[in-house]
Amino acid sequence: MFASPPTQTDRKLRARLAAARITFAGLLALVGALLVLQPREAHAMKIQEVTSPGGIKAWLVEEHTIPLLAMRFAFAGGAAQDPEDRAGLAHFLTAMLDEGAGDLKSSAFQERLEKFAVRMSFDAGKDTFRGSFQTLTEYRKEAIELLRLALNEPRFDEDAIERMRRQILARLQIDAKDPDRVASRAWFEAAFGKHPYGRPTKGTLESVKKISAADLEAYRKRVFAKDNLKIAVVGDIDAKALGSLLDTVFGGLSEKAELRPVPAVVPKEGPIERVIEMDVPQSVVQFGHAGIARKDDDFVPAYVLNYILGGGGFSSRLTEEVREKRGLAYSVYSYLYPFKHTALFLGGVATKNDAVAQSLSVIRKELARMASEGPTEQELENAKRYLTGSYPLRFDTNSKIAGQLMWIQVEDLGIDYVEKRNGLIEAVTLDDLRRVARRLLKPDKLIVTIVGKPTRLEKKDGS
Repeated sequence: MFASPPTQTDRKLRARLAAARITFAGLLALVGALLVLQPREAHAMKIQEVTSPGGIKAWLVEEHTIPLLAMRFAFAGGAAQDPEDRAGLAHFLTAMLDEGAGDLKSSAFQERLEKFAVRMSFDAGKDTFRGSFQTLTEYRKEAIELLRLALNEPRFDEDAIERMRRQILARLQIDAKDPDRVASRAWFEAAFGKHPYGRPTKGTLESVKKISAADLEAYRKRVFAKDNLKIAVVGDIDAKALGSLLDTVFGGLSEKAELRPVPAVVPKEGPIERVIEMDVPQSVVQFGHAGIARKDDDFVPAYVLNYILGGGGFSSRLTEEVREKRGLAYSVYSYLYPFKHTALFLGGVATKNDAVAQSLSVIRKELARMASEGPTEQELENAKRYLTGSYPLRFDTNSKIAGQLMWIQVEDLGIDYVEKRNGLIEAVTLDDLRRVARRLLKPDKLIVTIVGKPTRLEKKDGS
């Protein structure tokens, strides 16, 4: 490592670096434990909107008691910006940004990440390309430079591309034998067809083989820009230092993204039922239809309703009817899934091949019962108590806080949303839930995908 024999100072530096590598995970665990033991109330946070000298905005929560910095950021775009014949391009890029940048080839870049105890990762959803970054205060300058290089000067060396391509292709082959992933992919294809939402986020064996360094760089240039960027930072930094950091990392990006338009879309209307045969002992089922948009006034009541219906784990109605009363499945669930250009109500169940028909019959009947009768007053009170009481747990570590604040920005809910959120839940009435249940739940219009070897699907009465 050193061109000349190490001095005492060098040896101390080596010792500190080695200690950082060994103890970083332990320190993070300790930080998490301390914050869980002393949870900070969501409403007690001071969220600052910081604007850098170069005009880049971020939300900041200062936390100087722990020498740690967590950052989450998102570019609008995501896999919906993949070219039609290059599905999986954004996902491929997530694997390449830390595989060498600037003058550092892959191995050298990885060594510096380890040396300076940097956690850096990337992820692509259908609407966003997201980054996660974490470092110790002691190494902030060096860590930030690595993030800057990754976003602005990725190398896309051919050997690294081929290595990552092999890994992605291997993962796709594994996913093709995973009933849950196959059911999900088939559901989105059935719901959206050739719309970008209908394409698999990770791509296909054929599309991933086509992706080149030029494709990766073209996506980066089009999508990584200042005008479609949301940033949240939590930790040991003040507003002035953060402003400088923002310009260092993001200042070299394009002013405006060049996003291809993605049309608004409503999933196809069911009933649609597709079976993908797979030799597995139990079938996996995904079901759903159109949902309610995140900015819709009915979204919060729908969120509370879904908790009662299928989002509340063992306390939900679907679990009570499918698991507890009939023993048909260990797990059954539902959730709301709002995208930028559509909104979904989705659910799933895994059960024995000969119990699929009965399970679906019970689920449809319970959706219909909820749509016609709505929940009870006690169910509403229980839901409010849990949803408001558990909310602070989303803010018990720096990383969780940064993640929450990033999504609040992505969804354009306002910097005061953390303060308002529990009040919105408390304001929901039984009449709201009954109205929204009638609007949302359409058991006769479900899109259903089943992976396995289900039998007796013609049975509709099962209880």
